[in-house]
Amino acid sequence: MLSKIFSAVLYGIEAQPIDVEVDLSQGLPLLNIVGLPDLAVKESKDRVRSAIKNTGFHFPIKKITINLAPADLKKEGAAFDLPMALGILAADGVLKEDRLDDYLIVGELSLDGRIKEIKGTLAMAILAKRAGKRGLLVPAKNGPEAAVVSGIEVLGVETLPQVVEFLNGQLPLSPVETPSPLSLPSKRFMQRIFQRSAARRTRSGRWRSRPPAATIF
Repeated sequence: MLSKIFSAVLYGIEAQPIDVEVDLSQGLPLLNIVGLPDLAVKESKDRVRSAIKNTGFHFPIKKITINLAPADLKKEGAAFDLPMALGILAADGVLKEDRLDDYLIVGELSLDGRIKEIKGTLAMAILAKRAGKRGLLVPAKNGPEAAVVSGIEVLGVETLPQVVEFLNGQLPLSPVETPSPLSLPSKRFMQRIFQRSAARRTRSGRWRSRPPAATIF
């Protein structure tokens, strides 16, 4: 069975979309990650396996192939742990897939299933909004950072079972509140960052049709 999770990877100050595709098939038990993963991503297989088992879920004894698309873009960091685990559970029939496409999902897993903070969730929230997603699931500690972006639902999560119950419709989650203006970077500062980013994209010929950064907030 095949499942797909929408995720992201951080490059500089921008996030790039990544599809985490998981396929379960008959064969010798094996978990293989393809799509130019770095060492931290390759090590995800051990964190994901332990997190699934230690939170009471069944880890499928099958051949598991995880593809991080696009395949020609190097994948770095541990932010794919959570989407990989959810992809395995969805492909195994534990997790309903009807709500998966609504969210961008990122997060590092500890061996006991807790979700640890990552870098770049502000950029990932901007990406989720541009992609037309309903919202994003991020580590609870990253919630206030991602909530800076208005007009999108930011859900801070703490454990793997909590995410599974939410996506299965068994547990409601309240969106993270937008931080106080006093705790936010100035609008001029944020505009300057994204204008520089937009200028680089224009020079490189990518994403010319995207709206100016001032419309994000």
